[in-house]
Amino acid sequence: MDFSALLVLENKYFANLEGTETTQQRVRVHGDFDATKVDPATGAFETMRSCTLPQGRGWEHFSEQTYGGWAEQIPVLLEEKMTAPSVEPGRYDLVIHPSNLWLTIHESIGHATELDRALGYEAAYAGTSFATLDKLNNLQYGAPFMHVTGDRTVEHGLATVGYDDEGVAGQSWDLIRDGILVGYQLNRQMALKEGFGRSNGCAFADSASHAPLQRMPNVSLQPGTDETDLDDLIGGVENGIFIYGDKSWSIDMQRYNFQFTGQQFWRIRNGRLDGQLKDVAYQATTTDFWNSMAGVGGPSTYVLGGAFNCGKGQPGQVAPVSHGAPVALFSQVNVLNTAREGAL
Repeated sequence: MDFSALLVLENKYFANLEGTETTQQRVRVHGDFDATKVDPATGAFETMRSCTLPQGRGWEHFSEQTYGGWAEQIPVLLEEKMTAPSVEPGRYDLVIHPSNLWLTIHESIGHATELDRALGYEAAYAGTSFATLDKLNNLQYGAPFMHVTGDRTVEHGLATVGYDDEGVAGQSWDLIRDGILVGYQLNRQMALKEGFGRSNGCAFADSASHAPLQRMPNVSLQPGTDETDLDDLIGGVENGIFIYGDKSWSIDMQRYNFQFTGQQFWRIRNGRLDGQLKDVAYQATTTDFWNSMAGVGGPSTYVLGGAFNCGKGQPGQVAPVSHGAPVALFSQVNVLNTAREGAL
């Protein structure tokens, strides 16, 4: 078992000809356990990661995470995963933990609602977006209770700033409200070009040698207002899968067709967890998936995930970004077996 730690201290000075001058310091950290178990007789192997999530915090983040607990749990969980049955492909109700759902949000909502991408500016590199301007205020992106925000102000967010790299103050706004696409991520160039009036603070450059690009804020699915928890969501599922932790992913150039895997998969039978599964990937189109959302957990289930290294642009740049989510239930999602032909 290996432990890795990433620690970043960023100091940035910005000034422009309009008289804006800012100095900002940002700290972000991430630690993780990775383990691999190999059967020497057959050569079969399985991996598992602790899925502790990065945040814009200092060393106290490490002291507050239960790393000791993960060191004890992973060998036991990995032993069970080695002998777990391979999933039978089909449609299942999925209960997805924020440690997995943050990545689905990133790929299918975060990148899709970048206005420069929707206008075709990333077509030569990482693709465009199906969420084009003609769909603003009328696309049923997801279930009627779906609420997604773009946010540069949330506490401990990796994309949280006082001011962006064009001198625009950090702010929060709706991207999806009542399931409808209602907003985009904007820098000053995109806001002016399409008549949005002003930027919402989404300019970022990863170094002084790169020009600021329109980059992703913290994009988060908001929790419900009641106290629904993980047990409540699992308890309502007769035949399903609980998914924990992120792993590999695949999505098309329009941010529309995708597959995602995870770290842990647990069979749900009659409202109870019933042992681990393996070789699981869930597949859907973006709008089918988010419209299949049948329930979300309350505030107590909300977790802020994210990544240090979101890539974009030519020459390429990387940006840190967080994505919050509650536990969520999705009805009758297509599940593939990754050990069989045609899956990840």
